Amino acid sequence: MNILLLGSGGREHALAWKITQSPKCTQLFVAPGNAGIAQIAKNVAINPTDFEAVKQFVLENDIKMVVVGPEDPLVKGIYDFFKNDDRLNKMAVIGPSKHGAELEGSKEFAKQFLVKNNIPTAKYEAFTKDTVENGCQFLTTLKAPYVLKADGLAAGKGVLILNDLNEAQEELRNMLVDAKFGDASSKVVIEEFLDGIELSCFVLTDGKSYKILPTAKDYKRIGEGDTGLNTGGMGAVSPVPFADEEFMKKVEDRVVIPTINGLKADKIEYKGFVFIGLIKVGNDPFVIEYNVRMGDPETEVVMPRLKSDIVTLFEAVANQTLENAILEIDERAATTVMMVSGGYPEDYEKGKEISGLDQVENSIVFHAGTTEKDGKVVTNGGRVLAVTSYGKDFKEALKQSYENVEKIKFDKSYYRTDLGFDL
Repeated sequence: MNILLLGSGGREHALAWKITQSPKCTQLFVAPGNAGIAQIAKNVAINPTDFEAVKQFVLENDIKMVVVGPEDPLVKGIYDFFKNDDRLNKMAVIGPSKHGAELEGSKEFAKQFLVKNNIPTAKYEAFTKDTVENGCQFLTTLKAPYVLKADGLAAGKGVLILNDLNEAQEELRNMLVDAKFGDASSKVVIEEFLDGIELSCFVLTDGKSYKILPTAKDYKRIGEGDTGLNTGGMGAVSPVPFADEEFMKKVEDRVVIPTINGLKADKIEYKGFVFIGLIKVGNDPFVIEYNVRMGDPETEVVMPRLKSDIVTLFEAVANQTLENAILEIDERAATTVMMVSGGYPEDYEKGKEISGLDQVENSIVFHAGTTEKDGKVVTNGGRVLAVTSYGKDFKEALKQSYENVEKIKFDKSYYRTDLGFDL
């Protein structure tokens, strides 16, 4: 069958890499794709949120399945757009309905869902411009550090963790009154800070049953030892060594099952990935956030560990027969190291030529921010390449990734050398 994948990052390259391994995939199209994806699939110059253009392409190219990579088209309702169109409503769309996508599209909606379904999470309150002074007062009832979250989508940058009360109150006013994150911060959720170690749990669901995919842990901050500014992710490891069987049983019982049951109880159509951002406090899991798609760069370690045919799994999601599907996982560890542009996550230059990709051995290079120019691969984003390797444990896998990162060159490239330091 012909499949259309929406997106252009490292997550989409990893999904494309996995989809094209399926004998069920005749031709994979990716909109808009990147230079790495172009080597295994056909890139299409369509914006994933231009639903009319997506519709035309789907009808003209006999597409039978649409896989949605990023959150934006989901929050804007691409699933509903297909379901409400007479010519598209038989199509398999992998991703939740607009209602389901609110789990990521609104932090307050997610917190209300968590509380209603008795899923462990931090205590919180939500505030708007009109109640900003109540929010400043609420901050005085909490202990430092203070967590402020823009309610809407802010491209992973809408969360502030501050140690000083006055600074937290000042930033709350910046977010609500001065629209620091635009519309995304017209409402702000203030949470109590949970002290522990984070990990990501990925679930594939057809709305009735679910499969838990491999766990992963990503590294968000730009600097060694998790210092400096937040990024979209500087690398990831899978599996997470501290997420043992006992802990994962708690995750399944206290988080995954109540999440799926909550979706059913609220009659929320949900056929796709649930990314559950967790924090392990003591030996108990608490939910920090939901995302309604796979994470990036976690996809670059989760997909390589999936042995099952992903298109078969996606068909089971679309047909709601996922409980009968078999999920096979590679026992090996996988790690990915992200190479980024100099200056990222602040200002950086694009168009830097990348060399050494042909020197890489025993690793998979997933492209995140690349494009082709005059027959050469050049940088086209902050996060440029994810170098993924297998190993008997994460240390062996990281050693392999770092060996290959050394071979790849572009002007002002940067990567963290300390991934896994906290494991």
